[in-house]
Amino acid sequence: MNSPVTAVREGISGRIVQFTDERIAGKLMTMGVLPGSMVEVVRIAPFNGGFYLKVDGINMVMRVREAGSIIIAVDSKK
Repeated sequence: MNSPVTAVREGISGRIVQFTDERIAGKLMTMGVLPGSMVEVVRIAPFNGGFYLKVDGINMVMRVREAGSIIIAVDSKK
């Protein structure tokens, strides 16, 4: 099942399938967030504050808009 990172709960992981915004995709890809990368939602900040993600073992924090542009194929294990 494909869904944006902003639509999943903490602890859920999956592989990046695509990006919905080309401008944000360019920024994320320079940071190493690439299609096929494994993403885990570690923590979601309250009050729409942001997302703490682990991308291929690297911890990073993103704004809601940036995280929302990442579409992942959610692992069905969890």
